[in-house]
Amino acid sequence: MIAENLQEIRSRIAAAAHRAGRNESDIKLIAVSKTKPVEMIEECIKAGQYVFGENKVQELVHKIPQLPEKLEWHLIGHLQKNKVKYIVDQVELIHSVDTVALAEQIQKEAAKKKCDVNILLEVNVAREDTKSGFYMEDVYDACRQISKFPNVHVRGLMTVAPFVANPEENRVIFQNLKHLLVDIQGKKVDNIHMTELSMGMTNDYEIAVEEGATMVRVGTAIFGARNYGEKNDIN
Repeated sequence: MIAENLQEIRSRIAAAAHRAGRNESDIKLIAVSKTKPVEMIEECIKAGQYVFGENKVQELVHKIPQLPEKLEWHLIGHLQKNKVKYIVDQVELIHSVDTVALAEQIQKEAAKKKCDVNILLEVNVAREDTKSGFYMEDVYDACRQISKFPNVHVRGLMTVAPFVANPEENRVIFQNLKHLLVDIQGKKVDNIHMTELSMGMTNDYEIAVEEGATMVRVGTAIFGARNYGEKNDIN
């Protein structure tokens, strides 16, 4: 079933890219494997999926040693400053940097480990009280501050759009984030590379692709509903 789900999602991404005049190879599918056992991730690997996203540091560091080194891991969930040291040299990209203070902590730990860390800034485009992230008007100033951290490299922006019954309602969210990315890119700040847009999940990834997403984070459509009772789910 997982292989069939992946094939369906890839086909939908390709179709959405075509509608937008984009190349499907420019969109990275991140399989969100939070709460899912290693065995299900192995099924994904057999189906040709090598990029995975986890929400929790504890779950991420538990899974990495059990799986092939060729996998690419992304941290997509909220990151606490006291957990930064465990993952700065373990992941391809941290999607959820939501404060300058967190970026500063990443810099401290990266310097200790002599590594470079790629990050995205999480933007709360819809200004939802229940979600983390910079407000849009604060992102440029945050970029200027973070640009001074030599081991931390901003690669773009991320958002978690509202969960809505009609995905079309989120189109404006994705459009606004894309416009913000282009605007900051045009300011040419040193050490700020606005090339990645992480937006779109199971409910709305096709709309996100049409509006410029370079990464979509899909879990439920691949694996099914989350298993909240599993011991590695530390929510």
